[in-house]
Amino acid sequence: MITTELSNVGHIIQSQRDFFQTGKTKDVTFRIEQLKNLKQAIIEHEQSIVEALQADLHKPEVESYLEIGVIKEIDYAIKHLQNWSKPKKAAVSWDFFSYSARIYPEPLGVVLIIGPWNYPFNLIISPLIGAIAAGNCAIIKPSEVASHTSHIITEIFAKHFDPAYIAVVEGGVEASQKLLAEKFDHIFFTGGTAVGKIIMAAAAKYLTPVTLELGGKSPCIVDTDINLEHTVRRITWGKFINAGQTCIAPDYLLVDKKIKKDLIDGIEKCLKEFYGDNPLTSPDYARIISQKHFDRLVNFLKDGEVIIGGENQPSERYIAPTVIDNVSLEDSLMQEEIFGPILPIIEYTDVAEAIALINSRPKPLALYLFSQNKNLQKRVLQETSSGGVCINDTIMQVGVSSLPFGGVGDSGIGNYHGKASFDTFSHDKSVLQNSFWLDLKWRYAPYEGKLPLIKKLLG
Repeated sequence: MITTELSNVGHIIQSQRDFFQTGKTKDVTFRIEQLKNLKQAIIEHEQSIVEALQADLHKPEVESYLEIGVIKEIDYAIKHLQNWSKPKKAAVSWDFFSYSARIYPEPLGVVLIIGPWNYPFNLIISPLIGAIAAGNCAIIKPSEVASHTSHIITEIFAKHFDPAYIAVVEGGVEASQKLLAEKFDHIFFTGGTAVGKIIMAAAAKYLTPVTLELGGKSPCIVDTDINLEHTVRRITWGKFINAGQTCIAPDYLLVDKKIKKDLIDGIEKCLKEFYGDNPLTSPDYARIISQKHFDRLVNFLKDGEVIIGGENQPSERYIAPTVIDNVSLEDSLMQEEIFGPILPIIEYTDVAEAIALINSRPKPLALYLFSQNKNLQKRVLQETSSGGVCINDTIMQVGVSSLPFGGVGDSGIGNYHGKASFDTFSHDKSVLQNSFWLDLKWRYAPYEGKLPLIKKLLG
């Protein structure tokens, strides 16, 4: 196994700084070549990636290919990179009539990307696409919890990329601490809020800008004005894909009391359609990543009343798709992000109750609303704040490259995907240029008699 030794981290960073100073990464042709190289490397190692994800999370092959589908983002970046990287004209006011203004996007330098374990391939590669497109060198740190995927990422990059350009550092907390002690030009982190605070504190030492893709309890409001069959299917898929270990999975449902029973019946029917009578034997249902996370989730089963599922098997790190009713807002289930296949249901009689509950909590990464009522859609959009909103579906917003993806408040800082990824890893350098054909003397000393003109110009 080829890996970057922790003792060499400082050397690797310096070699990347030296490579960046050559100016090679600023060449747009070079960036496009590297994106094509990345795409080809992923295609070449598809089967190994699928096997690694299966070993780490028991991911069904289809869900693994959804991770590998990150190559769509590569295609999108290649298609638009020439335009993104061009200097853009900026308007100037009439009193700057002899000037021209432009904005030049330039790469930041050497960046650090730290990935999570739940989508351990996709969520390393996706931000890396932006870093490459913007012209940076990068060090990537995969999650040690998804160890098989971490190893295959290391193998891919050792084979296809010079570590002076892109390097992989494997390891646990010690590796992260070693990296965070170094100076980077940007740090991109995907993970939990608690670790996000540690990342930000470390970055503050060097005034390093950060992008924090965190999470939180993403609510899902279900109104009566819906297509019930479609609603049930979309919620069930969004919640239980990857055994609920998705940062934008619906964390809890806020359901109109009139439709609650029909919705629960529909979810139960849909679960059988998706995973059969016993999801334990289904080839399409994932497992919990580790014993630690399994134990945390099992404790949630003590809250409220389990009305669907609840079965679990420690030896397999298996927890059945579970729906819980009669939960209290004080229950541990409602105090922290679930990040597993457990779905609490809370009923409301007036949507104002649902909105008030959402607004009483930290701003979520995603908010879902199922309703055909245009006025309700408008009201929820106006009266709540979240990283993003998806109406009448779940999860799918993450697949639209033209939509910036990111959190707000406790759910994160900054965003990425498509042009937003390029912007995240770029600095917009403002350039103002004057001509020599005219030089009015109103701004130069001596100032006597010039104040009325200056007031007029600045007024």
